[in-house]
Amino acid sequence: MSFKDKKILIIGGTGTIGQSLLNHILLKQPNVVRIFSRDEYKQYQLQNQYGNRKDLRFLIGDVRNYERVYSAMEDIDYVFHAAAMKHVPSCEYNPYEAVMTNINGTYNVIKAATIQGAQKVIFTSSDKAISPTNTYGATKLTAERLISAAQYSKGLGRTTFTSVRFGNVLGSRGSVIPLFIKQILENKRVTVTDLNMSRFMMTLSEATNLTIKALKHSKGGEVFVLKMPVIRLGDLVTVVIEETCKKYNQKEKVEIEEIGLRQGEKMYEELMTYDESINAWDMNDMFIIPGMHGKQETYENATRAIHGTYSSKDQKPISLEEVRSLFKSENLI
Repeated sequence: MSFKDKKILIIGGTGTIGQSLLNHILLKQPNVVRIFSRDEYKQYQLQNQYGNRKDLRFLIGDVRNYERVYSAMEDIDYVFHAAAMKHVPSCEYNPYEAVMTNINGTYNVIKAATIQGAQKVIFTSSDKAISPTNTYGATKLTAERLISAAQYSKGLGRTTFTSVRFGNVLGSRGSVIPLFIKQILENKRVTVTDLNMSRFMMTLSEATNLTIKALKHSKGGEVFVLKMPVIRLGDLVTVVIEETCKKYNQKEKVEIEEIGLRQGEKMYEELMTYDESINAWDMNDMFIIPGMHGKQETYENATRAIHGTYSSKDQKPISLEEVRSLFKSENLI
């Protein structure tokens, strides 16, 4: 995908995914990249990191504010919408705030992009949008549907709208790994919900590449889903404890305390439902779920997906040593 001489807006650009996209895009000679977020301190840190580059702009604003989003979208080619309330307990305790950011904010992005004539909008979603049991997942599902519906209600607008569905991104802000490391070093005890819980895991580079690939292949209304490994929480905790103790020469035994699932949390996650699989395409490294409305597109080098639910319960977790290798390759500890 060429970003040369293009104008790009990254909404939520100070977050983990936003910064990774920025690093990738700046290597491709864009005309300008605009970083849009409400996190003034993170923007200050990024400005210090990159200096006064002519191809980088920082815009303070909230995705809830349509006028500000509309202004930021002026003359933009590609939009990456990665702003969200993501913390499950925070969304449970503040559900309307989650609606305002994740749903109303996404609608503001759609409306501004359509009127300003952006070429493509890529929305970052979550596996928690599938069969949601919490507010965060429900708002992400609704936002996904808004994105898909926007493709078929835009009239003569030229904008293409697409979603990417992430699993848990290893090492991202809000990841459990830094929390576990802190608990090990300070308390010699790690609290986990359930050791048999399993999750889809992806690296930051995989998340970034999926988003870029979705931008390249999108025809409108689809959801792109990377095929990713499943990690059992017990294996993840074991590796974090062993590698942390080794790195920091921690000799004392670290205890593991299971505290049970939090409100709205699931033992397993899904990336694609059975109903979605009926119309999905398989591109070896990812699935493409067509939009819910309009004509059915075809994709080069894609075959029809095998019908079935894509759940972490049904996928074999990677081994303990594979988890360890993944951690080392990503320098997570």
